[in-house]
Amino acid sequence: MSIYNYLIRKPNGEILSMETYRGKAILIVNTASRCRFTYQFDELQKLYENYKERGLVVLGFPCDQFGQQNPENGEESAQFCQRNYGVSFPIYDLVQVNGKETEPLFNYLKHEVPFRELDETIATEKMLKLRLKEEYPDYLIGRNIRWNFTKFLVGANGEVIKRFEPTESDLDIAAEIERLLAEPTLV
Repeated sequence: MSIYNYLIRKPNGEILSMETYRGKAILIVNTASRCRFTYQFDELQKLYENYKERGLVVLGFPCDQFGQQNPENGEESAQFCQRNYGVSFPIYDLVQVNGKETEPLFNYLKHEVPFRELDETIATEKMLKLRLKEEYPDYLIGRNIRWNFTKFLVGANGEVIKRFEPTESDLDIAAEIERLLAEPTLV
């Protein structure tokens, strides 16, 4: 399988193939409108603006699995992002990223690259891990997505390059995007 074999759903119900993004570097993010990490929409929009001319696209996928922090449907989520954060990158329909109903694209992403365990010496990650242990202990097992705003960077050739946990710095993500975009494209 390749990332280009997956279908995704727009908020209006239209189905789109990931083939649409062949030849582009892609940053795929599970998002939420009422999360302590929602401020990252600003950072994601800046990354998109800074790198879109060089071939990066950011794709947002609202998810309501973590503390019911995205109660809106896909269309309402897209409007929220545009209105409150000036988001101009595509926001797709509501997805699940863990469990029996996991969106196939996210199942693929989770198994293509390793993840980093949450570091309990970092306050934000320690608090997140405590909440997960209390409310969603299964999400700490294996390659499950830990929380909203987990990001996956995909190369222009469709290879999943790296997974970023929600607490990772946008500067680290930008550095990885820079490195990726500086490499010759193997399409």
